Amino acid sequence: MSRDDPRDDASLVDAINRGDAAAFEALYYRYRDWVVRLARRFTGNDADALDVLQETFAYLLGKFPGFRLTARMTTFLYPAVKNLSLGLRRHNRPLGGEAQAVEQAVAPPAEDASASRSELAAVMAALPEAHREVVLMRFVDDLSLAEIAQALDIPLGTVKSRLHNALEALRHDERTRRYFHEQ
Repeated sequence: MSRDDPRDDASLVDAINRGDAAAFEALYYRYRDWVVRLARRFTGNDADALDVLQETFAYLLGKFPGFRLTARMTTFLYPAVKNLSLGLRRHNRPLGGEAQAVEQAVAPPAEDASASRSELAAVMAALPEAHREVVLMRFVDDLSLAEIAQALDIPLGTVKSRLHNALEALRHDERTRRYFHEQ
């Protein structure tokens, strides 16, 4: 029953604040796949992503009672998932494998999906990390510009600038130009 709870996030948060464990379970099932996908993008592997999933919901549970949801749940969870993932990655191994993590996050449909995905991943990996993060948050995580600004705790203008610069770089790269212009 909790998996398909019809209440919106704010109602679930209110219920959790009143001690309703089933409401927390409903939030967990609603966001677990999103958290794992995001964590996998930062950690580069499934095992670490599952560890981040557990830590993220332990962090969220620790906010109750008294938690107030002032944004979308994904906007609230994003910084926690990112920080937990990067901390785990730093602890477990040196930096690396970012191209693989980016490749898992971006998967354009194409006849030769493997080559297209590899090209896109290579171009994305070449973007500055801050630009790549904003592109993925916007087009993979489907966050609005305002939500990205809130999740990253940066001004909206900075989000717009990073997204613009990243898209310009993608638009002018031979390997990704076809995604922007009709051939």
